[in-house]
Amino acid sequence: MSRIANNPVPIPKGVEVTFAGNNIEVKGTKGSLGLAIHPLVQIIQEGEILSFAPKGVEKQARALSGTTRALVSNMVQGVSQGFERRLQLVGVGYRAQMQGQKLVLNLGFSHPIEFTAPANLTIEVPSPTEIVIKGADKQQVGQVAANIRRFRPPEPYKGKGVRYADEIVVRKEAKKK
Repeated sequence: MSRIANNPVPIPKGVEVTFAGNNIEVKGTKGSLGLAIHPLVQIIQEGEILSFAPKGVEKQARALSGTTRALVSNMVQGVSQGFERRLQLVGVGYRAQMQGQKLVLNLGFSHPIEFTAPANLTIEVPSPTEIVIKGADKQQVGQVAANIRRFRPPEPYKGKGVRYADEIVVRKEAKKK
């Protein structure tokens, strides 16, 4: 059984946590995030520490309290420090560039791919083969990175495609006669 819900979440300076009914809102320097809390989960704020406890003895209540603790911890980290995901373009002629708010990708297709970023995320292109996605919401940053990677996932023979910076692509051996 996991004991994640037993770990308290410290609230750093500059982060404000407010409760309104079954909702929790976290505000910080990077933005604000909200979450609807399940009725089986109880959140206790003692000064600058948030504690989570199940309201019942059911297995679902214990599981939801751990999940809620992880989500709130990610919200606190997101509004104070933010999250980022790095992508690399591997392949001859593969490159990315920003044109206003649109990310234009040349990935070996007959046409360039235009990707519009959501309003609360920033996409940077420090070099033509590197993309950095930054934001306060961990789930949204990861989903946008996955959507961009989906345009051309890395293939196993030459390793060409869009990959995460920390991803290891297992290469296959070519056919032999």
